[in-house]
Amino acid sequence: MNSKNYFVTVTLALSLAVSMAFAAKEKVSAFRGTVMKIDRGANTAVVKAVDGTEHVVHFTKRTTVHGVEKSAKYSDDAFHGLREGSSVVVHYTTKGTEETAEEVDHIGNQGIQTAEGAVVRIDRRGKSMTIRTASGAEETYKLADHASEDAARDLDQAAGKLGSVTVYYTEESGRKVAHFFERTL
Repeated sequence: MNSKNYFVTVTLALSLAVSMAFAAKEKVSAFRGTVMKIDRGANTAVVKAVDGTEHVVHFTKRTTVHGVEKSAKYSDDAFHGLREGSSVVVHYTTKGTEETAEEVDHIGNQGIQTAEGAVVRIDRRGKSMTIRTASGAEETYKLADHASEDAARDLDQAAGKLGSVTVYYTEESGRKVAHFFERTL
């Protein structure tokens, strides 16, 4: 192989590797809403977002559901015990017009908990967020991967001025883990 062909082959291989790396890391978006309808045959759910839009979300074997009863009864169920009327946060990827649930957080009594406060700081490297609650107490949350990506996007868009937020979190091994947060007015 001459040097020109070698150079072209290496360049194509590197281009392919870079494009595959970008394709593997799909952008995950999130919204809060209510499960309106579940179609078990199609493994989809219609979720009405708080802004009124309806999303048909596809569930797969890799979809993770937090905040629902974990039992053998739901182990083979793609919805893991979610029901119509459930209040949820859906983290999803989009391919064409199809939205696929990567993670769903059930909000409620035994599900994801909420806290409100003013953002004091976000540590992107340490993947944490600290808020000051209405009582003046500071609470620090570890950011789950999706929440960390959301924080990075919001920081870039708002130049670090997030203001007041509602944090949706779980408690894991004695730590509060933020799965989602949204600005409050």
